[in-house]
Amino acid sequence: MLLIEKRASIDALATETLVLTFEFRCKSRLRTRLENGEEVGLFLERGTVLRGGDLLEANDGRIVAVAAAIEAVMEARSRDALLLARAAYHLGNRHVVVQLLPGRMRFARDHVLGEMLAGLDMEVIEAHAPFEPESGAYGGHGGHGHSADGEGRGARIHDMMRGGKP
Repeated sequence: MLLIEKRASIDALATETLVLTFEFRCKSRLRTRLENGEEVGLFLERGTVLRGGDLLEANDGRIVAVAAAIEAVMEARSRDALLLARAAYHLGNRHVVVQLLPGRMRFARDHVLGEMLAGLDMEVIEAHAPFEPESGAYGGHGGHGHSADGEGRGARIHDMMRGGKP
């Protein structure tokens, strides 16, 4: 298994690609596969959130480019900036991560949230797109931590094998 434990320099040239959903780009411990099918284990610094375009250096020296996977999302759209701000407030109040784009916002598919925003007169559509939510006011924190024992002790590796293959 190819091991990746660090980021690569920004000027490195990638020879491999790792395609992950946002959920899995928030895991610092992950077992998955490169786009070419090779098994890979990520062991990154706790709290690491990978973004599309990030570069990682494998223990064998290969450079791996991270790509944001296409995933099921919803987009809420409006030309009214106040309405967009109101929608962002209501999603933020529910601790929903959002990707802000000109005239619209994207969030993980959730029909209840979609109905809520439609009730605010937002145009809401379902889509399949890369999902790159905001990193937050404190930068880089992408979610809640997990541990092997549920008590905050010990590492846990998350499995995300492409195509359901181990």
